[in-house]
Amino acid sequence: MDSTYFQNFTTSIAGIKTPKKFTFPFYYEPHLLAKIAVKELQDYLESQTDFAHNFGLDASQTDLPIGKMFGVLVVQNQQNEIGYLAAFSGKLADKSLPKKFVPPVFNMRTEGSFYIKGEIEIDEINNQLTILESNKAYLALKKTQTKLKKTIAESLENQRKKMKLSKSSRKLHKKNAILILGDLEFKALTKKLMQESYNDQFLYKELQEYYDVKLEKNSKKLIIFEDKITALRKERKEKSNYLQQTLFSKYSFLNQQKEHKNLLDIFANPAIKPPAGSGECSAPKLLNYAFASDLKPIVMAEFWWGISPNLAIRKHKNYYPACQGRCKPILSHMLNGVVMDDNLLLENLADKKELKIIYEDDVLIVDHNPTELLSVPGKEINDSVYSRIKEKYPAAKGPLIVHRLDMSTSGILLLTKTKEANKILQGQFINRTIKKRYVALLDGNLSENKGTIKLPLRVDLEDRPKQLVDFEYGKNAKTNWEVIQRENGKTRVYFYPITGRTHQLRVHAAHKDGLNTPIIGDDLYGKKTNRLHLHAEFIEFMHPFTNKKMSFTVAADF
Repeated sequence: MDSTYFQNFTTSIAGIKTPKKFTFPFYYEPHLLAKIAVKELQDYLESQTDFAHNFGLDASQTDLPIGKMFGVLVVQNQQNEIGYLAAFSGKLADKSLPKKFVPPVFNMRTEGSFYIKGEIEIDEINNQLTILESNKAYLALKKTQTKLKKTIAESLENQRKKMKLSKSSRKLHKKNAILILGDLEFKALTKKLMQESYNDQFLYKELQEYYDVKLEKNSKKLIIFEDKITALRKERKEKSNYLQQTLFSKYSFLNQQKEHKNLLDIFANPAIKPPAGSGECSAPKLLNYAFASDLKPIVMAEFWWGISPNLAIRKHKNYYPACQGRCKPILSHMLNGVVMDDNLLLENLADKKELKIIYEDDVLIVDHNPTELLSVPGKEINDSVYSRIKEKYPAAKGPLIVHRLDMSTSGILLLTKTKEANKILQGQFINRTIKKRYVALLDGNLSENKGTIKLPLRVDLEDRPKQLVDFEYGKNAKTNWEVIQRENGKTRVYFYPITGRTHQLRVHAAHKDGLNTPIIGDDLYGKKTNRLHLHAEFIEFMHPFTNKKMSFTVAADF
């Protein structure tokens, strides 16, 4: 057994009971053993000199700051000793592999490896392409070809206009002549006009042929360059695809049964390539080393170290679950047969909670929604506001749901009993005439009293249902906010969402370019507590049929 990376606890763990089930990696509260291991690893990171990487925590460092995910895996060796393993996701800036951390599943950077050789070959092709594409003769030929095509197009268009005018003139001439000329004279004129038409067409054809020859002459010179460029691009693509496929095959992962599967086996759908960075996250590294070294996994935890990234929400020292896109397929294989904690994401936490209808008429329902109740049925949980209202009002028609609340958000929700009412109220939402106010308790003190957040959002394709801030591909998202009260290191705020994107208020609160202060209890973007402290407190709208202004307020219970 290789125990090189097995680390003994320096903190006493005497009296701490070892859990019988392993951590469910996609939603968990870290076990005390994992917390102690994390604390020891963080103490090391605070003072280490083993590697050079700018995490953005030291203002004196000038190179690009990049935060990283770290992980610990508490394990039991064959001597029944409890210790832990440590790992980081991705690579360090200095490309070192410090002895503190388990090695990667596959080290593509080994000197003389196929990957480095492949990269060198691709770099050489890129250099050749750069030389060809910047060649002065090639650029001059391209410019000439573009100019020539434009000139020819304009010339032929002018000629077609002249031919059209000549045709119209001949037609008019013929029309007038038939009234004043005799048969023989008219026939002669007709023959003459027809010959003029043939002459125009012949001239146009000759002009086309002349230009074709001129273009071909330039094209023959140009195609010599373009054929070389096309061939190099094809070669680069083939080499890149081969390199990627070979790399995927080298990333082979163990489970406790000592069964190997590489990334091509795990992501077996040929239409779906393994996401970039698959296998480089800390969790697969830790488990792979443990199974290879006959170490029994006990519990695990992952945390972020360093500056927050631009897109995703990551806070220094906060715990985060394994990602859905890259890690879930891999860990599904690696943890096969391992007894794990229950998947709390499949639990219906709203099962015993009741809907409170605060207003009802023939077409409208205003509901006080409890936290953790879905607005509409989900993939795994059918219980929802929709299903409950449908059961209570079987005669109701249409979508019922006018808008949605995030499952973890409590508060006011509008529903309708008719299609007509639903359409009218949805129109009010689309036209942004409905006024909404949310109250939230944030985990920290805000320095300002009010403001506006404009951060475009899109779904994190590799870690659904989380959202990312993306100025290139995200949808416009705008939130006004104001402070109500500051209390014991917490800030109570009003949110006024102008748009209604998924997780908008949660992301705008937590993101470093938003309020940089997560909502208390946000298990996606902050720290899990008893509940998400976000509540839809107030709504104002026009009744769909009476056109009477209506408003409702329900105070939060936090």
